[in-house]
Amino acid sequence: MREGHHGGAQLVLFTVQQRYWIIRGKELVRRIIRKCKPCVIHRAQAITQKMADLPIHRVTPSQPFSHVGIDYAGPVILRNMLGRKSQQYKAYIALFVCFSTTALHLELVSDLSSAAFIAALHRFTARRGKPQCIFSDSGTNFVGANKELKEFLRLIRTQEHNNAVSRDLSGGGIQWVFNTPVAPHMGGLWKSGVKSVKHHLRRTLGDTSLTFEEYATLLSQVESCLNTRPLCPASTDPNDLTSLSPGHFLIGAPLQAIAEPNLTILNVNRLSRWQHLQVMRQHFWNRWSQEYLHRLQQRTKWQHTQPNLQEGELVVIMDERLPPNKWKLARVEKLHPGSDGQVRTVSVKTQEGVIKRPVVKLCRLPMEKAVEDKSESVI
Repeated sequence: MREGHHGGAQLVLFTVQQRYWIIRGKELVRRIIRKCKPCVIHRAQAITQKMADLPIHRVTPSQPFSHVGIDYAGPVILRNMLGRKSQQYKAYIALFVCFSTTALHLELVSDLSSAAFIAALHRFTARRGKPQCIFSDSGTNFVGANKELKEFLRLIRTQEHNNAVSRDLSGGGIQWVFNTPVAPHMGGLWKSGVKSVKHHLRRTLGDTSLTFEEYATLLSQVESCLNTRPLCPASTDPNDLTSLSPGHFLIGAPLQAIAEPNLTILNVNRLSRWQHLQVMRQHFWNRWSQEYLHRLQQRTKWQHTQPNLQEGELVVIMDERLPPNKWKLARVEKLHPGSDGQVRTVSVKTQEGVIKRPVVKLCRLPMEKAVEDKSESVI
């Protein structure tokens, strides 16, 4: 095989037949090639597994932004002032997306530091409320922010505050969940949001550079536009001219709605008005569950269950930045099955230590179950 430079079965068989004639040689050569490490690595195919069910937070009616995903977009180029002497610098966009309604909240941050993200998170919670759970990739700024939040919560718990407000604030922490490293497909919800934001900004700005205030204003307008997008096709009813949008769950109506007549002059008692608002809200959630959730259940790929990896199994870690012959070998150390029992994340042991990776970034290697024949060893 080395003389044939790891060619195909036909080339290896031709090379062997220059010296030996092997009965049923083609079948034997193919079996040997399937166990050749360089050949296996260069033909490696990523492991797939059936797509998991939607998280419970995405299919359960809840307050908007109670469960959010966070990602960064950028960098964007800003100007420190107007005029010819202005200097350019980089800034970034922090994106918060609601799990249940897919509503977006955009914040402009000055850098990728944890301090800047903490400030953006405080602005978000001041306007949208404190989320119960935050999901994000394992970015260094997010990891640092999580550590600082824990230190901050630990600090305010140790202070001697006797009033109820302080006790309530100190007892209410934010749960932070990080996705598996090198698994961008696990954050598809916020990746899709980033794509939509970039779509609008590229067509609106072009090569224009704005100041911080101008860009923040533009982001708020883009946010309003995205929160008015229809979540599902309009109803088949010809009299229904509206479609369900994230704005319905934020303010009870489209964010860019047509002006309506003043209804405050009507003699309606407060209780009936409150009940009317509750009926409207229930109507929105009913449409959300009947129309929008059906679209989320569609699986465009990974539709079939595959055999799970096993502990001790030998795998190759795929790395798009390196050629296949430089991919690292690893052994499965621990399985992390999902709620349905399927394994989509594993901990693997390499020469550098134990790391966590998604199975779609791993390739199986054939395990040796028996000692090879002497004839196979010679070949």
